[in-house]
Amino acid sequence: MSSNQVLSADLIISQLEAANVKEIIESLGNKLHAFGYVKDSYVPAVIKREGIFPTGLPLGNINVAIPHTDVEHVNKPAIAVATLAQPVAFGNMGDSGNTLKVSIVFLLAMKEPHAQVDLLQNLVETFQNPKVLEILLGATNPKEIEEILKQYLKLKEVH
Repeated sequence: MSSNQVLSADLIISQLEAANVKEIIESLGNKLHAFGYVKDSYVPAVIKREGIFPTGLPLGNINVAIPHTDVEHVNKPAIAVATLAQPVAFGNMGDSGNTLKVSIVFLLAMKEPHAQVDLLQNLVETFQNPKVLEILLGATNPKEIEEILKQYLKLKEVH
């Protein structure tokens, strides 16, 4: 599966207004559910997992989070993305006792465990370039965000 198949403007929210992690996961997860990518159990499972294994990544000026859950909650692979109008506190992946302000969230719905690992590696490599994060935050609509991600994410075949 290429980025064309897992990324869609339909699954992207630009400048999402959200008060907390739960609202972000619900907003993105409901999009995934509406298009049939995930099961009813997906959103509660992601929220539960995020509480135990936080996914905030400290990257400097622009931090990201990559919430996800187990493959049994997924019908077909996809990535839902939100740029946030205001940063929201997520638990720090490397230091679960602390939080960090996150500006971009990638909600992953992967069907195969190995694909999830590959995708996580690919996303983290992309995040190492602060220019990409700045461009994403500056994007004004879902289609623009989709095009930026397709340009920078070099997705391997995932199933």
